[in-house]
Amino acid sequence: MTGTPLLEAAYLQVKTGEAAAFEAAFAEASPLIAATTGYLGHSLQRCLEAPGRYLLLVHWQTLEAHTVGFRQSARYEQWRALLHHFYDPFPVVEHFKTVLDYPPQGILP
Repeated sequence: MTGTPLLEAAYLQVKTGEAAAFEAAFAEASPLIAATTGYLGHSLQRCLEAPGRYLLLVHWQTLEAHTVGFRQSARYEQWRALLHHFYDPFPVVEHFKTVLDYPPQGILP
């Protein structure tokens, strides 16, 4: 996977009653991840069917940009302090390589 752009995906279950505070903290934390070499962009999606559930999608140039460049940085420690106390249970993070992207330009507006 080294050298291949990829997508990080994480389901985030936020504690009941903490959604607004989480969203504010996530907005504050976003520049921390964005400052990482190899970071290509991210989005946070709120689930319509399950209160408190979010989907975090982060595009990385390489797997190492996430696992080493971000996760082993001082910025990650700040990220963790801002966000990790909101989760119950702690999220599972997975990485995906694109097999098909349709339409070819990406997601429709």
